[in-house]
Amino acid sequence: MAELLPLLGSALVLGLLGGGHCLGMCGGLMGALTLAIPQEQRARRLRLLLAYNLGRILSYASAGLLVGLAGWAVASSPAAQALRVVAALLLIAMGLYLAGWWSGLTRVEALGRGLWRHIQPLATRLLPVSSVPRALLLGALWGWLPCGLVYSTLLWAASQGNAGHSAALMIAFGLGTWPVLLATGLAAERVNRVLRKRSVRVAGGVLVMLFGLWTLPGPHQHWLMGH
Repeated sequence: MAELLPLLGSALVLGLLGGGHCLGMCGGLMGALTLAIPQEQRARRLRLLLAYNLGRILSYASAGLLVGLAGWAVASSPAAQALRVVAALLLIAMGLYLAGWWSGLTRVEALGRGLWRHIQPLATRLLPVSSVPRALLLGALWGWLPCGLVYSTLLWAASQGNAGHSAALMIAFGLGTWPVLLATGLAAERVNRVLRKRSVRVAGGVLVMLFGLWTLPGPHQHWLMGH
């Protein structure tokens, strides 16, 4: 458990630092979902928004469990090392994206567009949202929206070789994205302004790249741990 805590902290920070990307990609959807809440349900808006996000995080956890099982299945094979290298390179790419130095990571999102085309009609049928269970289900479908940030984190989680740990990392990542996606109105604008500051983006990007370098197998891991 002690070994898992730093990883959970890293996943939480990763979700928080990726909040700007989440707001850019899901903020419009979040606003649409909020506006879709019937007028008579506005008093329950926060409860419904929490349900949306809980459903989304449960989807992340489910995906984390599935990729974690795959990672566990190859844990004792040469494929495990290759998976860790790919996960590390994607984390470095994510850091470059967050810092605004390279946007190639967005091309990874194309991998999930085919699946999303089948899921989107199901999500549309749940609108307008009139109950917490309906919001929870809509959020669970929303969790499969193509996202390079999520895909990169999933591969990082899979490289742990433990399904339970992978699911826990995805839950921590999802919780990290909550502050931005739950913010509404002026608060959302303030959070967005902070996360889009160049100094914050560069610092966050460098930190994520360090996560990637730490994940990359090699003797440099001991040096990074010492610093």
